[in-house]
Amino acid sequence: MEGRRLAAPMQQVAFRSVKPASATTSGATMTYSAFDHPYLSGLLGDEAVAAEFSASADIHAMLAFEAALARAEAVHGIIPARAADRITEACRAFSPDVIALKRAMGVDGVVVPELVRQLRAAVGGEAAEHVHHGATSQDVVDTSLMLRMKAVAELFAVRLGNIVSVLEECDNEWGDRTLMARTRMQAAIPITVSDRLRSWIEPLLDHKDRLEAMDRDLFAVQFGGAAGTLEKLKARADDVRATLAEELGLADFPQWHSQRSEVADFANALSLVTGSLGKFGQDIALMAQQGDEIELAGGGGSSAMPHKQNPVAAEVLVSLARFNATQLSGMHQALVHEQERSGAAWTLEWLIMPQMAGATAAALRLATELASNIRRLGRD
Repeated sequence: MEGRRLAAPMQQVAFRSVKPASATTSGATMTYSAFDHPYLSGLLGDEAVAAEFSASADIHAMLAFEAALARAEAVHGIIPARAADRITEACRAFSPDVIALKRAMGVDGVVVPELVRQLRAAVGGEAAEHVHHGATSQDVVDTSLMLRMKAVAELFAVRLGNIVSVLEECDNEWGDRTLMARTRMQAAIPITVSDRLRSWIEPLLDHKDRLEAMDRDLFAVQFGGAAGTLEKLKARADDVRATLAEELGLADFPQWHSQRSEVADFANALSLVTGSLGKFGQDIALMAQQGDEIELAGGGGSSAMPHKQNPVAAEVLVSLARFNATQLSGMHQALVHEQERSGAAWTLEWLIMPQMAGATAAALRLATELASNIRRLGRD
């Protein structure tokens, strides 16, 4: 190689993220999720559902469990009524040290031991020893999840009904007009607008019914104690659990610490909702591409082609459907719990479920906007 000139080594250039002088504090906030990103959330976020997965909502629901547990145990003579009253009063006024909760979470892997320690200090006196009696951390965390998923399901059922109402208005106005049916992306035979609308509406009605039935069939209290046997309550265990469920407005199921089919069922319902809305979005995008069968208001602008109105909402519905379909496999992985409790599978649920709920919320919002922006369907 003697005599050959060697190229100088390429200088390594480090990428530096430079904060613009005009950046706001909120714009600089670190986030790993598009659903709560400072600007991506403008497309994908949903404040109502984000609130249900906030720390404050989780803490509120966990305190609701502790207060309801005390009242249920007092009803069955396990703890004094005065202690239950004091615990309930303290839960209503209690504001935890969240920094301490975060620090303890890093050590314990679950927030409840520190939350209970703080709550006992707030209760004080003899009543403090009756806080959390017979329960375990998973009872508190899982019941909090059920309370919040129940609220999310009720919200989603209402939104599905709103979308159906808008699509039925479209049917009333343009249902008799003609569309070209397309099978395998090719022209088939003429159909009516009503025919295609029914393929959008009927699955949404099924999903609405399924979500509404979950109040009875899925959203259940979790109460099993250390290993699922409620050993501290002995013969009164079932009665206390039933009263606890009634206090919280949840179904009464035997403990399900390591049987996670209810959580997976809810995740499956979310994926079905976004899948049906993805089909709606895909159809709208294809009809808009044809150009003669639909007219839409709104649409997204292009930085390079100002004349365009991109069907952004329709496209994102497809993305969200595929996102939830992917996440659903993770929720099925979380069905594998070792023996009486799994920390690994449980943590996996914490990572996935909020994202699936956020994706579904965004899809319902975007589908409502998209349906409301239809100005014409079919040919005159």
